[in-house]
Amino acid sequence: MGTLKDRLNDDLHAAMKGRDELTTATLRMALSAVRTAEVSGTEARQLSDDEVIAVLTKEAKKRREAATAFAGAGRAEAAAKETAEGEILDRYLPRQLSDAEITELVAGALQAGGFTGKAQMGPAMKAAQAAVAGRAEGGRVAAEVRRQLG
Repeated sequence: MGTLKDRLNDDLHAAMKGRDELTTATLRMALSAVRTAEVSGTEARQLSDDEVIAVLTKEAKKRREAATAFAGAGRAEAAAKETAEGEILDRYLPRQLSDAEITELVAGALQAGGFTGKAQMGPAMKAAQAAVAGRAEGGRVAAEVRRQLG
């Protein structure tokens, strides 16, 4: 199998042939974000699959936040569209960790690093994020680190 970007392109073409407007628009947006990331910086380059996943994670988070904002403003139709776009992007992301898995990984990272108090929150978060490796949102990880540091 090719790269994740190739898979996005192939799925975009399939969605266009199938006249799936929501998927087509969402994948176009995702590929545009990937291309923007590729040309940002000093020189254009191909992104690795991990970097593409980071871009897609950021885009999916934007969709969740927009859906929450639209729902809070009473715009259910717009919130539903954003939620649907987020679900399409989630197909390309690794499975998110459950709360129990996050608790276990954070506990292991804190124990391995010898972190014990809230004063060590920064280094503890760095270790916890490395253990989680992008499989959970930073807010969920931070909440668990805070809880375990006491």
